[in-house]
Amino acid sequence: MRETTISVTEAARHFADCVNRAHYQNVTFVLLKNGAPVARLVPDGTKVCTGRKLAEALAGTDLPEDEAAAWYRDLQIARKSLKPPVNKWR
Repeated sequence: MRETTISVTEAARHFADCVNRAHYQNVTFVLLKNGAPVARLVPDGTKVCTGRKLAEALAGTDLPEDEAAAWYRDLQIARKSLKPPVNKWR
């Protein structure tokens, strides 16, 4: 999948073209406002895993106790190393 960076203004001026390119050419557009990414226009066929879908998938998984404990430790380490996203609207 190709990714193209475009300003919000350009995306607004050429919105129909961006939608067509996303659909027919499988192009993802990263929309920039004042040089910073603020949104994405992605083809509908793109697979996205949400937290809810991941939780549902893991709920149906039967791990042995030692593997589950190891997975939980890895999860705790990952959570400590990741920073939450910054909410610019607060």
